[in-house]
Amino acid sequence: MRPDTRYAKRSGIAIAYQTFGAGPDLVVCPGWVSNVEYGWEIPEWARFNEELARFARVTMFDKRGTGLSDREVGAPTLEERIDDLRAVMDEAGIGAAHVFGYSEGGSMAVLFAATCPERVRSLLLFGTFACRRPQPDYPWAPTPERRQEFYDAIEHHWHQEMDIATIAPSLSHDPAARRRFATYFRMSASPRGALALARLNTDIDVRRVLPTIRVPTLVMHREHDQDARVEEARYIAAHVPGAALAVYPGADHVPFAGETAAVLEEIRAFVTGTRERSEDDRILATVLFSDVVGSTALATRLGDRIWRERLELHHAAVERHVRAFRGRLVKFLGDGALALFDGPGRAVRCGRAIAGDTGAPEVQVRCGVHTGEVERMGEDVGGIAVHVAARVTNEAGPGEVLATSTVRDLCAGSGLVFEDLGLRPLAGIPEPWRIYAAS
Repeated sequence: MRPDTRYAKRSGIAIAYQTFGAGPDLVVCPGWVSNVEYGWEIPEWARFNEELARFARVTMFDKRGTGLSDREVGAPTLEERIDDLRAVMDEAGIGAAHVFGYSEGGSMAVLFAATCPERVRSLLLFGTFACRRPQPDYPWAPTPERRQEFYDAIEHHWHQEMDIATIAPSLSHDPAARRRFATYFRMSASPRGALALARLNTDIDVRRVLPTIRVPTLVMHREHDQDARVEEARYIAAHVPGAALAVYPGADHVPFAGETAAVLEEIRAFVTGTRERSEDDRILATVLFSDVVGSTALATRLGDRIWRERLELHHAAVERHVRAFRGRLVKFLGDGALALFDGPGRAVRCGRAIAGDTGAPEVQVRCGVHTGEVERMGEDVGGIAVHVAARVTNEAGPGEVLATSTVRDLCAGSGLVFEDLGLRPLAGIPEPWRIYAAS
């Protein structure tokens, strides 16, 4: 899907936009900088847009000073940004729309919803903040020192490969992804323009606007977002009358990185009023496999009767630990076990507990943990995430709990320690995974 780029004009300034898909109108307000054409070169971004287009007529644009819109216009104020949004809607023939703002685009969307409620059917925010300077009632904003580091990076390293560990940690291990993001940012703004916008965004403060919003509002955020803290989403939801809050596992700041199925489904439900039931009933979950090391040799040494007794003690220990960490024991696989968790940190801690308390003194256990999309099949589960977790388990030694980079990224701030063991090829899995020892 490569829609045509069109232009709307406001006060002689051309604003680039694209429209695609069919259904209720959904207007997307971009973050810091954007490029409506080159964004399609980022696979995750393109897939996210294609999923939006399955249930909505999507309009996205480059605000003045960025992307394919007129560049030499200075740093646009929030007021000018909402003028651009209004111009795009007028040109695209949109009377009222669901307005979706992510990151800095959320501030624009908030102000537009408050000032032009007749043109906003609902307000959807993702990874958004209310202000960018710490305040007594809002201590989570970045420190001046952190913002200065950001300015310095723009000024001196705009030509280099982009460090995306803060905005898209699930992709940061991929050199190709880092290169695509770096090109995207360079094609979205010049160094001077990007720096001017970054400084302007630091001054954004919409705290006092929030209580004036009177349209249905959904605030979405990932639990371990390091660019905008989840506490900021909770603040916004608490100050917008009647706002709904949806917090997802993960650390990715941009909506299209990481696990997106739950995000897209929440947007669909809010925009259309209906939820689509997936044909294969997929969910995001953290998969934990445990496996008794050297079980065949141990069974031979102990004899059948004693081995069965030891195995029953071990199974009881597994059940106890899975229950304690709020997981669901899916099944035992001979001497191993498969369990699901809705939090990666609990899965890792459960694996450590099982490895440290096997239920029988002769039994040694290894565990593997991975977070991904699984397919529910009655009481059982399947899918690539299950296979990845099983293969990671095979890489572990006695007493070890190994986890993928996805788990490690999602556990940011949990207090868990992860030792990087490097990229490992996993049998039957197309691409190698970066594996970590959890402790």
